Amino acid sequence: MLDIPRSERAPQMNGPPRPATSTGRALARTLDQVDRSLIDELQRDGRASYATLAKTVGLSEAAVRQRVQRLLDSGVMQIVAITDPLTVNLARQAMIGITVDGDTREIADRLAEIDEVDYVVLTAGAFDILCELICTDDDELLELLNAKVRAIPGIRTTESFVYLKLVKQTYAWGTRQGA
Repeated sequence: MLDIPRSERAPQMNGPPRPATSTGRALARTLDQVDRSLIDELQRDGRASYATLAKTVGLSEAAVRQRVQRLLDSGVMQIVAITDPLTVNLARQAMIGITVDGDTREIADRLAEIDEVDYVVLTAGAFDILCELICTDDDELLELLNAKVRAIPGIRTTESFVYLKLVKQTYAWGTRQGA
């Protein structure tokens, strides 16, 4: 784990606030090669020390600490522990396609408030919103769909895509340029 003093740590809610455009997307930030190298190293080992990172990028520990904090504060990256849902008794995952009447943004915000929802995206196509639910079993999934998701005013239809096997999941898209 990075040895950031507790008083200097970023809040660990759903990540730091990001500046947004009128489309709701985080503003692009120019990253130099050192920023990219730090991100790449932290994606390989999120617990790397500032001393190790400093040797890798050729800066002082203090400079690395400041850069990492700036990347965290600006919302460019987060350092989090990622669990395998199956190992923490969350055996049922499903993507839910949702069509709505009314403002999709308001409904997406309501979905995002549900603890078991870990992903919400506004889409173009057959569905207005996609959201991912993670829960313990089919009974909990049914309860979530009926009591929480379908109970939100404005949701017209839902279609559930239950995961049979997760083949690939990665958060290491890093700093690919042009991607």
